[in-house]
Amino acid sequence: MIAREANRYFIEGPVTLHNVAQFLAEGATFEGTDLVVDFGRVTTVDSSAVSLILEWVRRFNNNSKKIYFAHLTQSLRSLAELYGVIDLIPIAAD
Repeated sequence: MIAREANRYFIEGPVTLHNVAQFLAEGATFEGTDLVVDFGRVTTVDSSAVSLILEWVRRFNNNSKKIYFAHLTQSLRSLAELYGVIDLIPIAAD
């Protein structure tokens, strides 16, 4: 589930292969030109979370909008580093 508070979107619960499609669909409704997606409320991730982030970055870059990510969990950061894509993820100032 994604909760919106001002220009910040909070990802809540697990982000895994079982529900990543739901997050991708909900992300299609993101509004604004400079927004932050906050992973501070995420409980569990797998590699599909990295794919989700990269897809959101791709979509926003194609639409001249800016998207940033905050409070990435250590496991999410580790996965992004393992796949060599951590530098492709715009990190928000927390």
